[in-house]
Amino acid sequence: MDVLLSSAYLPPIQYFSKLLCGGRAFIEAHDNYTKQTYRNRCVILDANGPLALTVPTEKLDTDKCPMRDVRISEHGNWRHRHWNALEAAYRHTPFFLYYEDDFRPFYEQKIEFLYDFNMRLTQLVCDLIGIDTPLLPTTGYGDAGTVTDLRESIHPKRPWTTDKAFAPKEYYQVFKDKHGFIANMSIVDLLFNMGPESILILNESCSR
Repeated sequence: MDVLLSSAYLPPIQYFSKLLCGGRAFIEAHDNYTKQTYRNRCVILDANGPLALTVPTEKLDTDKCPMRDVRISEHGNWRHRHWNALEAAYRHTPFFLYYEDDFRPFYEQKIEFLYDFNMRLTQLVCDLIGIDTPLLPTTGYGDAGTVTDLRESIHPKRPWTTDKAFAPKEYYQVFKDKHGFIANMSIVDLLFNMGPESILILNESCSR
């Protein structure tokens, strides 16, 4: 079954389980941008526990702005801060150095629109993991034909445990001895810790 998902910045493992286990994936470009969602926020795992990283956006002239029109702000040197946070959290994982050069350009080059930034990063992660699901921008709000609509299902304020089709498989985490296993972190937590085995973990996390 094809799926309809919101745009997201390095979203959690739950999100990529939908990409792997579905058919085509339509990424909503025409919904109104909403703050405090995965659209501009990811959660990684560092030595102190879960850490949220937020991409700043330019102030909107209206309360309703389509996601495709949201511009990334250059405020606060965020690219440098995000990359330093990723490096500090994952430099001792087995695969950070292996994938470092794939991710670093996203924190060195300016991409104007948040939707484009998210789409390119999501495609990169799919390529690295081996997910061949087509990522397709919507041409109008909800314009994706007959799909499973998951736009509101994956949200920082909605527990992943309510998703009966997602059963996260435990995997090695570099800070597991300190924090215990913490499920459903950003996809980079899985990728940097497990590398080529990430797709096996994702596949086992799909509760079909």
